[in-house]
Amino acid sequence: MRWMSAGLLAVGVGALGATPSLAGEVRFLSQASAEDFVAGTLDGTTIDVLGSLRLGREVERIAGVEEPFVLSAAPHLDGWVLGTGNSGRVLLVGRDGTVRTLLEAAEPEVFAVHVDPDGTIFAGTSPGGKVYRILPEGESEVFFEPGERYIWALDRASDGALLVATGTEGHLWAVDQAGAGTLLLDSEETHLRALANGEDGSVLLGTSGQGLILRLDPSGGVRTLYDAQQPEVVAFARGEGGTIWAALVASEATLAPQAGEAAGGEDGDEGSAAVTVEGGNGTTKQGPRSEVVRVAADGTVQSVWRFAEETVYDLAVASGTLWVATGLEGQLFSWRDGAMLVEQDVDERQIVALVPGEVGVAFATTNAGAFYRTLEAPRSSGTFVSAPLDAGAGSRFGLLRWIGEAPEATSVGFRARSGMSATPDRTWGEWQAIDRGREASLAALPLGRYLQWEAELRSADGVSPVIAGVEISYRQGNLPPRIESFQVLDPGQVLVPTTFNPSDQVYEPAHPNRQGIFNSLEASGERDAGRLKTLWRHGYRTLRWTAEDPNADDLRAALAFRPEGRETWLPMEEELTDPYYSFDATVLADGVYRFRLSIDDGADNPGEAVTVERVSPPVVVDHSPPAVVTTRTRENVLEVTVEDALGPLREASVSWDGAEWEPAVPADGLLDGRREILRLPLRSAGLLLLRLMDASFNVRTVDLSGDRP
Repeated sequence: MRWMSAGLLAVGVGALGATPSLAGEVRFLSQASAEDFVAGTLDGTTIDVLGSLRLGREVERIAGVEEPFVLSAAPHLDGWVLGTGNSGRVLLVGRDGTVRTLLEAAEPEVFAVHVDPDGTIFAGTSPGGKVYRILPEGESEVFFEPGERYIWALDRASDGALLVATGTEGHLWAVDQAGAGTLLLDSEETHLRALANGEDGSVLLGTSGQGLILRLDPSGGVRTLYDAQQPEVVAFARGEGGTIWAALVASEATLAPQAGEAAGGEDGDEGSAAVTVEGGNGTTKQGPRSEVVRVAADGTVQSVWRFAEETVYDLAVASGTLWVATGLEGQLFSWRDGAMLVEQDVDERQIVALVPGEVGVAFATTNAGAFYRTLEAPRSSGTFVSAPLDAGAGSRFGLLRWIGEAPEATSVGFRARSGMSATPDRTWGEWQAIDRGREASLAALPLGRYLQWEAELRSADGVSPVIAGVEISYRQGNLPPRIESFQVLDPGQVLVPTTFNPSDQVYEPAHPNRQGIFNSLEASGERDAGRLKTLWRHGYRTLRWTAEDPNADDLRAALAFRPEGRETWLPMEEELTDPYYSFDATVLADGVYRFRLSIDDGADNPGEAVTVERVSPPVVVDHSPPAVVTTRTRENVLEVTVEDALGPLREASVSWDGAEWEPAVPADGLLDGRREILRLPLRSAGLLLLRLMDASFNVRTVDLSGDRP
């Protein structure tokens, strides 16, 4: 609802404005930024540094993996090595797509793999905490056993030792060629989840629990470089010039168990799966779901991007570009020119491991294991499907306009569909092709509150078309306004703006304050909602209402009245723009009335206005004060029968010889009826006054001095 609003409502992200038409208000849904497009589904398309849609790189699906979970990956001379769960297998994925099992460990999960230049493979298994060595000839053995439950990360130190990061004791080990381990760090954290070598021989460590980035100097000293909002540091990637990139995640996205929790079942039972991508480590830190930070060579840390919804699982640097693997929507991002861009959106829900390649990266997915790699050549075609766009109410859609570039040998085609449910389902209309061109009609779409559009981009020579923005016009179907409330205020209450100055009109700031027998005015009045204040004027009544319009149309009100028992409504006022109306009720004769409120949206819908009505409960209009019916004396008490014609008595007071008013006591103890008997104790006084007031604040003062014996 809008009262006296001249502005136009634009619905949707980045809406560009609206243009009035004779049939009502035309509005626009628009998408023209990376934030808009990232909510949709990209298949062969990407979002560039300007936030525009274009064709992405070709992505090759190398192999499917039968294991339910892929947990880690590393490059190999013959392809890629994958660590999996829940059967503790280490796989070799060949460049030709063949998949071969290299190790089937007793432990169910392989969270870490490392491959030496000569092809020797090291695999860290959990729970049970063993490091296996797989020789190029295929032989395998337990190489190192630190006596801990989890092996989280493996890497080579600058001196050639194998670094092993563990949990649940949070240890860092250096293991020599003979498999003998030296404890380099006994941290206060439960898990050391990630590690990376610095160019100066130092080691960076990421923890789970407090979310710390630690630096272990070659001398053995430890320094905290960063204390993250998120409780877990899950991945590092080495960049240029000694830069290290780090990924931080919230507790609900962690793979690490809670401190003291025995993953994999009861303590000592290591034969069942412990892998989960949902299930926290018990911390309560607040912040975004994931964050990517840059650790400079001098140790300074800078946050570069935060993901409100996505969970970051791994990082990699390839060809000078930082790549970011995420879930739960299975999106691959790249950080370029100060922007986080969507490079690929895969069918699987999580991209969990990245491996740098000659061109881009190779990556592994889990929850439907598969292995992919990006290629240098751009795609020849790709699609983008928008998230459902909300028009706010059932609407007719007008035109789809797009801006961007379509060079020779490229093309852009659109389809659209509409529905009434927020999630597209079988109740939606079918996809309908739209005429090619910069502006196309959507008139064939059925009425719907939501719209979804799809763009197909094609290229024949490696040059991609570009979609910089899409705008869709629509007009909501005119829904009826809703009257939320319609009330009649107490007699005498008047609503006015806080700036109202009554000038020479007699208004009282509140109901009369009675001290002594004379009325006075209070200094200040009651304020209502910060915009209105309540004044008081005898004989006035106020009607007040609230109304809403689903289309946010301007609303107008009209009032009518009729005496109870009659059928004809008589007009009071029309074209009301304020949600209240105060009027002088003394123009109405005493009696019972009803008032009718009519609300319409005709200001924004000429010729198509919808009107709704609400009728008030019976309202008593009473201008006549109470009266004394009879008096009689009984046992030093003057009994006075009083009566009001229409309403109950509100107050009865007595004063002797001009003294302050005192309550007159009803015979039944309650002053609540139209007819009451008051018992006044007799006193020796010259003047006896009785003051009566009814529910409509009509007042009568009666001199009873002559009624005493």
